[in-house]
Amino acid sequence: MAETELERAEKRYAQARARLQALKNREAAKERKLDTRRKVILGAALIDLATRDSHASAMLDRLIRNLPRDQDRKTFDGWDVKVAAVAPVTEAGSARAGSADAGERAFPEAVDIDRTSPETMAALSPSDVGAVSDDDRRLREELRRQAEETNSRRGPGVRL
Repeated sequence: MAETELERAEKRYAQARARLQALKNREAAKERKLDTRRKVILGAALIDLATRDSHASAMLDRLIRNLPRDQDRKTFDGWDVKVAAVAPVTEAGSARAGSADAGERAFPEAVDIDRTSPETMAALSPSDVGAVSDDDRRLREELRRQAEETNSRRGPGVRL
């Protein structure tokens, strides 16, 4: 039995709606990832600042005390920003041999964030993850360069 023009149009419409929904879902996932990344970066920066500034430390304590959800406050039970700032590395590789005196933190040359435990990540300050950030910057620069090369081959008006 032949498909009518109406049935074909309805089928195309359903496929277009599915593609639109998939695009919306991808965009929403991208935005959630970006939002999470911003929160992690700002949190790490705030913790790092609180280790150096008593006003920031007091503000962080107030923020934690005033968290609206009990389960969120319980996450910080027994946690102290000053203690977290000097916690030794227990995973993600051994500390550099002989580079740490008592009270000085020792971290591996580069921290593999994907393989590092949450406890170890909590002990890291933004400067400790600098090696990874440098690697990320180099990778981003390489990808940008490759995109520029590809764009230059495509000609004017067509960009990735």
